[in-house]
Amino acid sequence: MDNVRIHPTASIDSDARIGSGTTVWINVQIRENSTVGKNCVLSKDVYIDRNVSIGDECKIQNSVSIYDGVTIENQVFVGPNASFTNDKVPRAFNPDWTITKTLVKHGASLGANCTIVCGISIGEYSMVAAGAVVTKDVPPYTLVAGNPARLVAKIDKLGNKIS
Repeated sequence: MDNVRIHPTASIDSDARIGSGTTVWINVQIRENSTVGKNCVLSKDVYIDRNVSIGDECKIQNSVSIYDGVTIENQVFVGPNASFTNDKVPRAFNPDWTITKTLVKHGASLGANCTIVCGISIGEYSMVAAGAVVTKDVPPYTLVAGNPARLVAKIDKLGNKIS
């Protein structure tokens, strides 16, 4: 783990892999077999479950939990308190429990307090507005908002609306 900054309160499993230049802040937990790429920032109280993959140059803001089954590609922004699910039929006890995978593609941006329901894909350079509840795939280069999230606009790589 070259040039990785880890706050003393962080809890990182010995099987976790963290790329060079990454900063891990206060009370972050990274579980076994997870990968965090190069030059990432994991802010206060972030939880990375086992087997999670996070690409390079990602910024994960305060109090985000990323669960097994979620893959985040490079240059993704995840706003504070964003929520991911990984179970289509959550129950306290379910012997048939299976993880439902979710993919957040390169350059996507997820706003504060949004909820990403498992089993979907968030497209390249798309944006999910703060507080949105995403229940189906988000196409690349689009802005979605609301509950459930709906297409609001086509956007460019920087998030500017395209007429």
